[in-house]
Amino acid sequence: MTTGTGVKGNAKQLARDAESSGLFEGLARAGYVANGIIHALIGVIVLVIASGGKGEGDQAGAMKAVAAAPAGVVVLWLIAIGLCALGVWHAAEGMLARDRSGGNGAVARRWGRRLGEWGQASVFLALGVIAAAIAIGARPDANQTAEDASRDLMRIPGGSIVLALIGLAIGIGGVAFISMGVMRSFRSRMRIPDGALGRWITVLGVAGFVAKGVALAGLGVLVVVAALVTDPQAAGSLDAAVDAILALPLGPVLAWTIGMGFFAYAAFTIARARFARMDAAPERR
Repeated sequence: MTTGTGVKGNAKQLARDAESSGLFEGLARAGYVANGIIHALIGVIVLVIASGGKGEGDQAGAMKAVAAAPAGVVVLWLIAIGLCALGVWHAAEGMLARDRSGGNGAVARRWGRRLGEWGQASVFLALGVIAAAIAIGARPDANQTAEDASRDLMRIPGGSIVLALIGLAIGIGGVAFISMGVMRSFRSRMRIPDGALGRWITVLGVAGFVAKGVALAGLGVLVVVAALVTDPQAAGSLDAAVDAILALPLGPVLAWTIGMGFFAYAAFTIARARFARMDAAPERR
């Protein structure tokens, strides 16, 4: 018991030490810039697809576009470092998370905060690994990977149910993004300045979160449909979600709106690098 407590205490101390490092904070803030660059490229690709062109409208597609540019490999390595640093930062935030409001729900709120931070950490770390892999020559196909994973999952007993639950989780994540945009809850994690600049950052955040949420919700629907009809080809990446949106009435208009929304999210994320609350503290609220 003492050993477990000691390990937990050491882990928290490491998290505190990491967050008190100015260099580490700078790298984590650079991760927001890297994330903004990726989302700006996704916005470009979505607009190309909405206009009848071809492209991979997801993170891997955006990173491959970076790799094809002059000095793209160097830029990709910088993106990978920034994203991994941001992932580690969120992991530390989850370790130090604490709800001080008291009451019977304090433990649940604390663990909800932790799971949210660790979820973000896993996403940023995964994106950092993908960026590094593409920098050394890998060329992943997100759509094909999603289809292969869905096919393998459907081959095991209960696999379709698990796939449907995954799709449902993605859809819930999309709804959460929409809610964060509409409720402007992202403001609590930033020091948004007063005046016109602050208003513009808020507008960009609302538009960006809603657009990304719609795209994720669409992806979740695709995965659930793939599970219900037991057709792995119905699943896919964000790219497939854009194609599905294009098939809807007024689909091109909606796809264009989502593409512009990704631009807004990119600009907001870059602004977040400057205004995010990333103060070192013994334990977070």
